Amino acid sequence: MGNKNDGKGGIDGKGDTSTKELNKQSLRGDAWLVYDGMCPLCRTYSRFIRLRETIGTLHLVDARYPSALLDEITAAGLDIDQGMVLKFNGVIYYGSDASYMLTLLSSPVGPLNRINYLFFGSRAGAHIFYPAAKAMRTVVLKLLRIPYIENLKQTDPHDTARSIHS
Repeated sequence: MGNKNDGKGGIDGKGDTSTKELNKQSLRGDAWLVYDGMCPLCRTYSRFIRLRETIGTLHLVDARYPSALLDEITAAGLDIDQGMVLKFNGVIYYGSDASYMLTLLSSPVGPLNRINYLFFGSRAGAHIFYPAAKAMRTVVLKLLRIPYIENLKQTDPHDTARSIHS
């Protein structure tokens, strides 16, 4: 499907952002983080991540509930079970690009944000460490018997029925 993340930051490459470019862009604006509200790791991460005061508000969107943003993610062919999603300045960032961008927008204050900067503060670091974080989520979901979200398998974007993964 079109609009998949092409490895350049945001879908269609519109989000190719370095720290220098980020400082030149208009950084005032709200951001939306789509996370798995049933995953304890995702909940903890989303609860403690803090954006710089100059950015705007971070809106948390639980992917377990229908929303226009989840419909947009699904229409773009992005599997929420395979990658987190951040929307900022009209660009959707997915997977390791979302973690990298969120780190750039975050304040370096606090233990979680410092750890975030250590692992995801560079594009290379995010591409290396994001798969490990995703694998930890998968293990936690399996151990706790929490079903995947499976947004791409739903024919009706407002159908919240989920099947248990094996």
